[in-house]
Amino acid sequence: MTRTEGAGGIDPRVLWREQDRPRRGRRPAFSREAITAAAVAVADAEGIDAVTMRRVAAEVGAGVMSLYSYAPDKETLLDLMIDHVSGELPTSGPLTGDWRADLKTIGRHQRANMLRHPWLPAAVQARRTLGPRTLAFVEHALAALRPIGLDGAARLEIFAQLTSFVAAHVAYEVGQARAAQDPGRAAADAAYLAEVAADGSHPELADALATAGRPVTPDAMFDRFLTRLVDGLDAG
Repeated sequence: MTRTEGAGGIDPRVLWREQDRPRRGRRPAFSREAITAAAVAVADAEGIDAVTMRRVAAEVGAGVMSLYSYAPDKETLLDLMIDHVSGELPTSGPLTGDWRADLKTIGRHQRANMLRHPWLPAAVQARRTLGPRTLAFVEHALAALRPIGLDGAARLEIFAQLTSFVAAHVAYEVGQARAAQDPGRAAADAAYLAEVAADGSHPELADALATAGRPVTPDAMFDRFLTRLVDGLDAG
């Protein structure tokens, strides 16, 4: 693969547009798709830090050096992994013409995808280039936003804003789920907040904690936040 001069990484034209060109010589023992799928499986099970070239090579039964012709560094492998899981996102479903409703549906699909792959929220923030599956989803989202009446650049900004929100929220959800695995600590945290609210020094917090609670299931909370974000977008 060809590195981009001075840019630190693989030329995206080589990475994404030349992958399917026929190669001369002996048929390779492994495919880039299989290697990427193995890396995704490791990240899903053990986290992104567990993904190393040596570990992925062991998963597919290859020598470490043979992997470098497919992904010469971990950053490139991560780009491949992001695009691989982007293939799980719908790109051809019918759009309603109601851009707010369609955008909320897109956000829910993104959340489900990131929950299946908890390493993804952090990874998308460091993504360097968009692969073909990711581009197909972006195209779908921009089409959903066409009725908003804004130009393409503004629609792309809205989609980026939605993606950033979903990534941050899923990272929060994953962290909360891990914290909930320690019920003793959760009970201690609740007791601490109750004491703080009762001491009179934080009246606004006390009022918030005393207010009748809304549904706190992960799905209900995400939908409330998503609705506030999307319904607050200015279509003018």
